[in-house]
Amino acid sequence: MAMKLNWGMIGGGEGSQIGPAHRLGAQADGNFAFVAGALDADPARGRDYAQRLGIAADRAYGDWREMLEGEQGRPDRVDLVTVATPNSTHFEITKAFLEAGFHVLCEKPMTMTVEEGEEIVRVARASGRICAVNYCYSAYPMVREMRHMVRTGQIGRVRLVVTNFSHGHHGDATDADNPRVRWRYDPAMAGVSGQFADCGIHALHMASFVAGDEVERVSADFASTIPSRVLEDDAMVNFRMSGGTVGRLWTSSVAIGRQHGFDIQVFGETGGMRWASEQPNQVLYTPVGGRTQIMEKGEAGLSDEAARLSRVAIAHPEGFPLAVANIYVDLAAAIRGQARDGLPTAEDGLRSMAAVHACVASAQAGGAWTDARPPMFR
Repeated sequence: MAMKLNWGMIGGGEGSQIGPAHRLGAQADGNFAFVAGALDADPARGRDYAQRLGIAADRAYGDWREMLEGEQGRPDRVDLVTVATPNSTHFEITKAFLEAGFHVLCEKPMTMTVEEGEEIVRVARASGRICAVNYCYSAYPMVREMRHMVRTGQIGRVRLVVTNFSHGHHGDATDADNPRVRWRYDPAMAGVSGQFADCGIHALHMASFVAGDEVERVSADFASTIPSRVLEDDAMVNFRMSGGTVGRLWTSSVAIGRQHGFDIQVFGETGGMRWASEQPNQVLYTPVGGRTQIMEKGEAGLSDEAARLSRVAIAHPEGFPLAVANIYVDLAAAIRGQARDGLPTAEDGLRSMAAVHACVASAQAGGAWTDARPPMFR
C-alpha cells in the first residue's frame, strides 16, 4: 500500500451539505490523510471544527489565505486541496492554490464566468498540477459501465440522450428566504444561473460523459416560478452534440414530490439504457427487438472499470459518498502518476460554465440556438 497523501479542505464546515461527503470520500480507501483545513467563513468556528475533526491546531486555519501561506513552506504540505466554498469564491481560491503548486479538486461550478474557466485551464496546464471538478455522479460504477457499453459499440451510434435532475426541495415559497436556499437564486452568490448551474450541469456533464460527445449548441427556456427569485428554479434545455447526438434536459427545484430525481436515458441504434441515482446499482438495458434486462453492480461480466470502482458485494448498495470516494480514488492515482480515464478536469468545468452562459443567453433570446462551446475550444 502506498503512503497516504496529505489532504486539506476549504469550506465544507459544520452543517455543510457537501462537507461530510468529501470527508468520507477522501478517506474511504486509505489514500488520503485529512491534515489541514479552513472550514468556515467564521475563523473561530472553522478552527474549532477542524480540531474536533482531528486536525492539529497549527493546521486548523482561519481562512484559505492563511492555509495557503501555512502549507506552502511545510515539508509535509498537503498534496491535494478540496475547494467546497460558495460558487463566487471558487476561481480565486483554485487559481491561487494551482499557482502555488497544489493539486485541486473544486466543487462545481468551477467558476462564475467563461473567462475565469479558461484562465483556470491555462493555469492548470502551465503549473502541471491536476485541477479536477467534482462531477461525482460520473463515478458511480454502473455509470462507468454505461460509458463502456457506448464506447464498445454495444448500443450502436448514440442518437438521443434524455436526462433530468429535478427535485422539489425549494418548492415551498414560505421557505424562500431561508439562507441555505436563498443564496442559490442570488446572482451575487450563485452567478448568472440558479438551478441549471446547481443541478443541470451535472446532467449535462453526464450526457457528454456517457455519450462520449461534447455539447455544441443549446436552446433553453428558464423560469422563476417563485416570484421573489431573480434566478431560475426550473429550466428546459435542448442540446445538439458535435457528433450529431440529440439531447433533452429538464432541471427543477420546485418539482414537489421528486426527491433526488437525477436520471439519464441513452438511446442508440441497437439498444437503449437507463440509470437513476435513486437506484444507482442498476442499469436497465434493452437491446433492439429484445427484452429489458436489469444489470446489477457487482455481477459477473461487467467491465473492468465498473468492477474497479465497486467495493462491496452484489446486492449491497453503494451510495453518494462512495461515488465521491471514486473521484478521490482516481485523483490519488493521478497524483501518483497513474492516469485515470474519466476523471473530470478543469476542461470539463470550463465546458459546463460555457454551457451555463449559453443557456442563459438562449433563454433571454426566447430559446434561440446558441453556441455552447468555450471560445478556446472552438
